Amino acid sequence: MSRKKLFRFEHNRMSDNVLEPGKELYGTIKGKWRERYFKNSNPIVIEIGCGRGEYTVGLARHYPELNFIGIDRKGDRIAQGSLQALEAKLTNVAFLRTDIYRLLDFFGRDEVNEIWITFPDPQLRVSQLKNRSTDARYLKMYREILVDQGILHLKTDHDDFFDFSIESLSRNGFSDVVVTRDLYASEMNNLHLGIKTKYEDIFTRKGFSIKYLKCKKAAY
Repeated sequence: MSRKKLFRFEHNRMSDNVLEPGKELYGTIKGKWRERYFKNSNPIVIEIGCGRGEYTVGLARHYPELNFIGIDRKGDRIAQGSLQALEAKLTNVAFLRTDIYRLLDFFGRDEVNEIWITFPDPQLRVSQLKNRSTDARYLKMYREILVDQGILHLKTDHDDFFDFSIESLSRNGFSDVVVTRDLYASEMNNLHLGIKTKYEDIFTRKGFSIKYLKCKKAAY
């Protein structure tokens, strides 16, 4: 294992803004993020598959009145976001090390106000379609943790995954879907505050258009 990874794993172990296995809050935080971690009543925004935390930290800088949680299974990735947040002295940021399928172990019903999904793996093989982050089984989990009219955002460069997501969201309890297939040429670009993930920067430099959608949890 490289020295960088060893440093990052040790950083996560020692840092209060990283929740991972072995830490007391990791197993007891469900339904209590505001009370036990943020110690305020502000809305909660989560980023699924946050990678290095560029979006989580970027949004937290712009919206100090909101609480942000970046979620990823890779400890060496979230350590980088954790370090950025600490260097910027951001107290409205946390990072959670877990898999997407375990969301309900960490968030209670109606605990989350917004969800961001930024450049997820498009899972291109037929056998992998059920693992897409906008598959029906995941959307069911998102609906459970989102408040009524809670917002879901999605950014991707992949056309097939984007089309799949639009259809899946419409069939599985989300409404008011607003779509652009070229974010940086649309009026919605201003909403993104110039924040880019590492992969987004790579894709845009190569000339790929960025797809974006925004929708709401619909009432049944």
